[in-house]
Amino acid sequence: MDIQFNLSTIKEAVQSLWNAGKDTKVWVFHGEMGAGKTTVIHALCEQLGVKQAISSPTFAIINEYNSPIAGAIYHMDWYRMRDEEEAIQAGIEDCLLSGNYCFVEWPEKAENILPEKVFNVYLKATDHENRLLTVNA
Repeated sequence: MDIQFNLSTIKEAVQSLWNAGKDTKVWVFHGEMGAGKTTVIHALCEQLGVKQAISSPTFAIINEYNSPIAGAIYHMDWYRMRDEEEAIQAGIEDCLLSGNYCFVEWPEKAENILPEKVFNVYLKATDHENRLLTVNA
């Protein structure tokens, strides 16, 4: 499934994304720096009713949010991690195995600890304002 969107249509895009992937607990977001991974996760969390401040966990590695629709959500940014060992030491495996939703940015940094079943979300900037979102379970 491909979804073209920009900031004015992101709510509709993340609703379609949620409908496509809600049966899978671990979502991995692929894309270059600036492709919109954090922006999409932020909009998705808002769509799921998260009331806490939603921010990039670049330095914290894991942020936890509470959603009245999805329950606990772990938002992870693995960009600064060196390898799987660092991920394990950070407690990431516990989150991935918790049964809660996990939204992971930069999954390639520790892809060997991901469960077999993930919901892949690929983001690409098509120009300065527009993005292409492609999903595959």
